[in-house]
Amino acid sequence: MSKATIVIAGATGFIGRWFIERFHEDFNIIALSRSEMKPDADYQKAAWRKVELYSLSSTEEALQGADYALYLVHSMHPTTRLHQGTFEDTDLLLADNFGRAAKRNGLRQIIFMGGLLPEGESVDDLSRHLRSRYEVEQTLGNAGTPVTALRAGIIVGQGGSSFAMIRKLVERLPVLICPSWCQSATHPVGLHDALQMIRYCVGREEMYDQHFDIGGSDVTNYMEMIRITADLMGKKRQIRPVKFFSPGFSKMWVALFTDNSRELVSPLIESLRHDLVAQPNSLLEQFPERADFRQAARRALFGKEKLPPLPERVPTEEEEKNTVRSVQRLPNPEGHTATYVARIYQRWLPIFFKTLIRVETEGDISKFTFAGTPLLQLTFIPDRSDDERQLFYITGGRLVKRKDYGWLEFRRVLGGRYVISAIHEFVPALPWFVYVGSQAKAHAFVMDRFGKYLAGD
Repeated sequence: MSKATIVIAGATGFIGRWFIERFHEDFNIIALSRSEMKPDADYQKAAWRKVELYSLSSTEEALQGADYALYLVHSMHPTTRLHQGTFEDTDLLLADNFGRAAKRNGLRQIIFMGGLLPEGESVDDLSRHLRSRYEVEQTLGNAGTPVTALRAGIIVGQGGSSFAMIRKLVERLPVLICPSWCQSATHPVGLHDALQMIRYCVGREEMYDQHFDIGGSDVTNYMEMIRITADLMGKKRQIRPVKFFSPGFSKMWVALFTDNSRELVSPLIESLRHDLVAQPNSLLEQFPERADFRQAARRALFGKEKLPPLPERVPTEEEEKNTVRSVQRLPNPEGHTATYVARIYQRWLPIFFKTLIRVETEGDISKFTFAGTPLLQLTFIPDRSDDERQLFYITGGRLVKRKDYGWLEFRRVLGGRYVISAIHEFVPALPWFVYVGSQAKAHAFVMDRFGKYLAGD
């Protein structure tokens, strides 16, 4: 019997690398990376494919031949010199691309690693990080591929960023002041248990279109995890609780003493205002002997297995340096199609600028002019567009340096509640410092006003 093929988005990360290491004999694995990887000359545990997840066509190509997918993408670092847009909107766009590509390739299932949600709280009351994880979960399956969502808190294992923060704090600080977020209930899960639960879900139809909380055998909090880690490491530390929350100060000192960016630390700190505990479910019942935090931490600290290395990256030609990506979420209370929004934008723009900017459309070509000067030219791509997504290549105009590089799109997301407007790989003609201080800010302002127009404000 031939092995099933599973494609991993986010394969260069902590969970992806361990999944390849543990289960390469169970599956044919396609590992996705933004960089081209050299194959292992001795033994290839995964077939590495280069992909640009911002591009629907690139994602479709990368998923060819797969039966299942493991989606581990979260808060990708900007890959352009200027990235305008929040991590929530960026993750929403990437998830929509992946869901569409999965459907067009006939994948049977997407397994998504999301975040634990606090019991009894509405989505609107969640932290930005948890709300984003929930939105990605909803978006991945919108095109029709069944999704199995595994909602986890901290995954404790060798190479994991959250546990590494705890270890570094214990190593570097003789006194640890624990604000109230350190005392919120949390439910860690050991790496070994998390990987086994992912493996168990692959291809099980009774788990399609379901979500499952996953956690270890004990509920704890960050202060207790710090205390246990210090004990395991033989470090005598003064650990003192305080009642204030102080997220801003916490982000600063955790980032400083763990060598992490505020962008990585912030979502974690913000989410810990909630109690995050896995609720009992049928998946957890299949794994009654799950490790507690002490067992998982000991294995992460002293286990013989080390984080599997990545293949060597293939050197590539130098890419265009001054590129721009801009991703904005626009309200869509009327549930308009992407077709409607793209067309109304071209009608609204001259009105907003009081005819200073004109938009003339002939066939698939739209030209944006100012006092007769062609500022921008867009070419509509009908065979890559539908009512859910409208695609335009940026093909000309005085504002454009590269006329073969970027694209603009409008797409409906989350059942039509929002429209994403995004510009990708745009190369401006203006000198970079002039562009950043003028055109970039003007674009963000205009899209904000267009969003208010769609909302009826």
